[in-house]
Formats: sequence, C-alpha cells, structure tokens
Amino acid sequence: MHIPDGYLGPLTSAVMFAVMIPVWAIAFRKVGEQLGPKEVPMLAVLSAASFLVMMFNWPVPDGTTAHMVGGTLFAIILGPWAAVIGITVALVIQAFFFGDGGITALGANCFNMAFVLPFVGYYIYRALEERAGKVVASGIAAYIAINVAAIFAAIEFGIQPYIAPGYCPYGLNLSIPAMAFAHITTAGPVAAVVTSVVVGYLAKSRPDLLELGRKTPGVMG
Repeated sequence: MHIPDGYLGPLTSAVMFAVMIPVWAIAFRKVGEQLGPKEVPMLAVLSAASFLVMMFNWPVPDGTTAHMVGGTLFAIILGPWAAVIGITVALVIQAFFFGDGGITALGANCFNMAFVLPFVGYYIYRALEERAGKVVASGIAAYIAINVAAIFAAIEFGIQPYIAPGYCPYGLNLSIPAMAFAHITTAGPVAAVVTSVVVGYLAKSRPDLLELGRKTPGVMG
C-alpha cells in the first residue's frame, strides 16, 4: 500500500500533507495528555511491530504494494489516536531510511495507513465486540479496515491521469480493481488471521492490554 515517489502529482501530495497536519497535531496533543507510564512502552512496541510487518510486502501492478499494517491491532490496544503516531513513525523511518514509500507521498501514505485504517478498524471492532466476541470482531475489523485503506490509495493513484498527467498512468478503472483484488484476496485475509490470533492470545493471557483503550477515552475514543 506504500505509494512511491513519482506517482502522485504535487497537488495531491500537498493536499494529503495538509489533511494530515491537523491530524498529527491532534494525535500528539491527545497522546501527550493521556498516555501514562504503562502505555508509552506499548506505543513503542506496537510501532516497531507495525514497522516490521509492513516490510513484508508484495507488488501490485499499479506501482504500489500489498502488505499488513497492524493498524487495527494497534488501535484495539491503544486506540486510533495512538495508532496515528505509532504508524506514522514507522512510515517515516521506512520512507527516509529504506525507500519503502515515497517522501513526497508520505502525507498520503500516513492518511491511508496511519489514519483511515486504524480508525475504521477501531470503530468496527467496538461495534462488533459485544455481539461477535473479541476474536471474530478483530478479524472482521482488520479485514475491512485494510481494504478501505487500500481503496483510498487506489483513488489517490487513479485520479492522477485526470489532474496530473505524467505521474501515475493508471486511471480509476485500473487502480481500484488492482488494489482491491490484492487486498481482498491476500493482505486482507492475512491481516484478519494475524489480528484475531493476537487478540485471542491477549484475551486469554493479558486481557488487561485489551482494556487500555477503554481506560483512556480522551485519547482512544
């Protein structure tokens, strides 16, 4: 899902950075106000885990990649605002030091993976948790969230031929099916299985970790 340099025109890149600046500001303020000594180490651990799983990716024909993000799991444990910070840190490191995702596309990549994905996953999980149980709810949430984020990336790709010729050559008729197919059939199932397995393990061995988000609603809700 990482968008490389050269695929988004200057207008799209600027707009996505402009969208993310207030999101980052709110996230830093909320996390700084509410995270306690117990949550800060977990934030670092989950950010490292997100960085690691995002390094295992496979190419999608429109120029990007399919991979896990771990955003839903991150949001379930610490909430979506903390996930914004943790996943952004992982994406910045990947872009600047590993060339995974473009620097000019960092705003778009953060919007898709550090904002859309954890918020969608978090609220779907909370909506289904009581009726479906933590394990099933987390798997469904992870599957839907990563696909929603992938569609946002596909739209960002697909509008380029219309607003910025010379950048991504694939229109919406190609970018959306390519991204949707890759994530519906591969990245989505992987994210669902891994997230549900981890949540199931935590529910049995460390249920307190699944309650961190509930204890700090100012940050996590």
